[in-house]
Amino acid sequence: MTGCATRAPAPGTAPAPSSFPADRDGPLPNPPADLARVPDAVPRLEPIRFGGPNKPYEVLGERYEPIAGDAPYADRGLASWYGRKFHGRPTASGEVYNMYAMTAAHPTLPIPSYARVRNPANGREVIVRINDRGPFHKGRLIDLSYTAALKLDLLRGVAPVEVRRITYAEIRAGLATPSPATAEPAPVYVPAAPQGGPERETTPGGGSTYWLQFGAFGKLDGAEALRQRVAEADLTLLPLLTIVREAGLHRLRAGPFPSADEARATAARLRDDSRLDATLVEKR
Repeated sequence: MTGCATRAPAPGTAPAPSSFPADRDGPLPNPPADLARVPDAVPRLEPIRFGGPNKPYEVLGERYEPIAGDAPYADRGLASWYGRKFHGRPTASGEVYNMYAMTAAHPTLPIPSYARVRNPANGREVIVRINDRGPFHKGRLIDLSYTAALKLDLLRGVAPVEVRRITYAEIRAGLATPSPATAEPAPVYVPAAPQGGPERETTPGGGSTYWLQFGAFGKLDGAEALRQRVAEADLTLLPLLTIVREAGLHRLRAGPFPSADEARATAARLRDDSRLDATLVEKR
């Protein structure tokens, strides 16, 4: 697959799935629908880790010095993307790689951090969370997730992009929010339905969609930890997972599901297989 970088495997990673050649990367069959509507990563203030994924390292005879502080960064170069070969494996940050989430790998940007990636050929722009290292081909600048590459129209191969790191100052000033076209709309709370019915919410545009809520936390870290647990229980849910801040709480939700029955079936499976409880939420 020309659009995927060759990457050094992280220590302790699992072997490649036996259904694919171990040395080949590419898409998985039957990707989730509506990936173009997956929200961009939402930048937030996260401490830059000292050591670990941010310490100097060497790959294929090249030495890399990761940026260790909140420094601006802008560059132009070639973007690639990586997929099934690493899907479900640990990233350099220790998080599970999900090719359907809005993440990326970079040789030197701090982990974790956020970056705007622009395709100058069509003007499309996305925000990704940097949580991995790579690519390690000479001349390549960034390795995008499958969904990030899809939204930029870069799945056909390696292509030029512009990358700019989002600094803490930009995040504090509110200058790093995703565009309205890619951001998840904020729900409007409506009191819970009587007689055990689903909690109802409204969103712009009308119609009903169905979500599962796994928990609500005063601190974001609690919601992030639960998101990781849900993702490890069912990796196919990761592109559906989002954290919504509402009424002072960070709520972890998955959706939208095409029907209430499908949402309930997913909740039942997670409860039986992984002891994860979820509440049905309807958005109108």
